[in-house]
Amino acid sequence: MPLSLVLFDCDGVLVDSEIISAKVDSKMLKEVGYEISPSEIAERFAGLTQDRIAELLQEEAGIRLPEDYNDRQRQALDERLAAEVEAIAGVHEMLDRIDLPRAICSNSSGERLKMMLERVKLWDRFRPYVFPAREVGTKKTKPAPDVYLYGCREFDAKPAETIVLEDSVHGVAAAAAAGCRVVGFVGASHTYPGHADSLTDAGAETVIRRLSEFPAVVEAFADWEQV
Repeated sequence: MPLSLVLFDCDGVLVDSEIISAKVDSKMLKEVGYEISPSEIAERFAGLTQDRIAELLQEEAGIRLPEDYNDRQRQALDERLAAEVEAIAGVHEMLDRIDLPRAICSNSSGERLKMMLERVKLWDRFRPYVFPAREVGTKKTKPAPDVYLYGCREFDAKPAETIVLEDSVHGVAAAAAAGCRVVGFVGASHTYPGHADSLTDAGAETVIRRLSEFPAVVEAFADWEQV
């Protein structure tokens, strides 16, 4: 069974945005009395929506954030992303080498995705196949598998014929639950000790540190399927 589709997460895979998000969260949480480092935020919460992060903080630490916190966080993060976000090194060259249909499946909003992708000149390489989980299909976000299942359906591709590149435990779990082949990525600025092992434990079949490695992995997976 050959591969027929490649689905990409965006934050921390195509754009180096997770570290910016972690720094914003660390600063704003400190202002409300909760000390947490950007590296700890990246390890625990990368790939989750801000609403889910707020829910987890309340469940785990009893922190009730101000009512306007999420809105202020989104505004602060959008301002920094618009000014600072960069593409992951080698992303354009990697895309040039992959001759399969492709799409993005992300927990970020459609508006934010377009802003980031336009800034790093990736929007035209994916549109209209940019799927924000909260805005398509069931509107369930990762770690639910729904956005990856939606991406497969849009291309009439079987999950088993689809390869996913993901940087977060929650994203890997979502893609694996959808039945896709999953490759972990630990080459963004928010990577942490044990990151690769965490992605493997979540269901990644292999883990790469550079996007330049991905085309060979895609080819190897396709060859393996055909044996």
